Amino acid sequence: MALSPQGAVTGIHPVSPRHFVRLKLRMMANSFRGQGWRIALFVSGVLIGGWFAASGFTLLALPGLVGSREMAGIAGAFGGALLVVGWLLLPLIFFGVDETLDPARFALLPLSRRTLLSGLLAAALVGVPAGAALLATAGLVLSGWALGGWGAAVVAALGIVAGLLLCVTASRAVTSAFANMLRSRKVRDLAAILLAVCAALLGPLQVAVLSGVGRADWDQLAGIARVLSWTPVAAPYTIGLDVAEGRAWAVPVKLLITAVTIAALLRWWSASLESAMLGTANADQTAQARGPSARATSTSAQLFPRVLGWLPRDRYGALVAREARYWWRDTRRRASLITFSVVGIFVPVTVNLGSEGLTSDTSGLTASPVVVSLSMIFVGVVAAITPANQFGWDGSAYAANVIAGVPGRQELRARVVAFSLYVVPLLVVIAVILAFFRREPGWIGVLAGSLFAAYGSGLAVTLYVSILSPYALPESTNPFAMNSGAGVAKSVQVLLAMVIGSVLALPMVVATALLGDVWLWLALPAGLGYGLGALALGIRLAGDVLDRRMPELLVAITPRR
Repeated sequence: MALSPQGAVTGIHPVSPRHFVRLKLRMMANSFRGQGWRIALFVSGVLIGGWFAASGFTLLALPGLVGSREMAGIAGAFGGALLVVGWLLLPLIFFGVDETLDPARFALLPLSRRTLLSGLLAAALVGVPAGAALLATAGLVLSGWALGGWGAAVVAALGIVAGLLLCVTASRAVTSAFANMLRSRKVRDLAAILLAVCAALLGPLQVAVLSGVGRADWDQLAGIARVLSWTPVAAPYTIGLDVAEGRAWAVPVKLLITAVTIAALLRWWSASLESAMLGTANADQTAQARGPSARATSTSAQLFPRVLGWLPRDRYGALVAREARYWWRDTRRRASLITFSVVGIFVPVTVNLGSEGLTSDTSGLTASPVVVSLSMIFVGVVAAITPANQFGWDGSAYAANVIAGVPGRQELRARVVAFSLYVVPLLVVIAVILAFFRREPGWIGVLAGSLFAAYGSGLAVTLYVSILSPYALPESTNPFAMNSGAGVAKSVQVLLAMVIGSVLALPMVVATALLGDVWLWLALPAGLGYGLGALALGIRLAGDVLDRRMPELLVAITPRR
């Protein structure tokens, strides 16, 4: 069979984007069959997306309905820019990218790069996030109609469609490019560090924004919005207001800016997409070029590195060493550690330093130990929920543990110890740094005690979550890839574990409020004992559940082909 210039096989209808959309919908429908929990999670995602869409619609439409052109410009520019930045960052640091149609699965099919790219883009536009974004920005259409009539409304509608294309294209291009870079060990290390540094800047930026809102100069904000409206992130969301204010000449210019940006992103995505599809073959060729001696050297590397030399040379020690290596080398796990390190840095700073941390001396801060303890509870629970899908990361490889008959308690204890090797030092550093910035060294015990109590109790809950509601991850080179609905599943798991873990750790806050200065000395040993006790009980009980659910767990985390 010959190939047509469009990349389709002759004698068959040419492949178009609608085929990709139908394929995605069919795969989504098949994934719901006999899986009531998947349907429930999808409905929950639709409801959550609807809530965000309604909130965004109201915030963007309200300025136009009240007749404030200045506020409409501010809302359109800043709201649009925030939406685009959110599409760029959230898939990287939290939710992941829906890879229902994994590009690697099309590598051997006779499809041109243009056909594949347009099909994947069309499929990406079908889903809850894209629908919620479109409905939220539809508030700009109503605002444009209120300020400038139907002409402004039509132009605003064109703008929000272009803005959605910009969001989806930017998200796909960035995540695809970042995933390709992570294939190299050295680049992976550098990329992880750069991502953590960039994400850590979100905290100070948030503090600065909150401080600026408190002393808002709306004329100055309007000026910034006018400048921002000429950038690619906000240009498509402000063209409706331009028509309402008589600047129709700005519409084609801003649409051109948007179109050029989308074209550049598509070109970038196309290049990284081809690299991702050829990555496996290149890796195999590289391994063959190294020869048998290099492979033998790699496979003969010691399981127990020098830093883990204290581990016993038995099954438990091997499990800990393996998990410790996975947390350092696996890109998905490393991304989770980066997320926690970022949250652990800027959440305490935002809560405890606030806007005054940027505008005055920290010695004037008046937050009480109770407030500090509450913020530490949150940080400790966030650390604990990181391995909420720890078995999903293993995938079908977990079958080796099932066949070997690893006891559930031993399995969980090894995983907890390996994970804690990375997290516990971070908790100590967070407590010391926050006490230093607050100039309250006597609070280190309260900070560390609250962290350890929340970490232990939250991790006990997370063990149950990881066993009772695991989900499979796609076999993709993209560390941010997720199956359809997995992003909703992950968010529900995280919220559930965080709420229960926080409730279990609240006695630390109550003790901080009632015992006063005495608790400054007792908080550290009490919190450490509370966390260890809760964690030991969680391992004991969850281990028994794991022994009974190993087959069901393996089925749940095995990717469907």
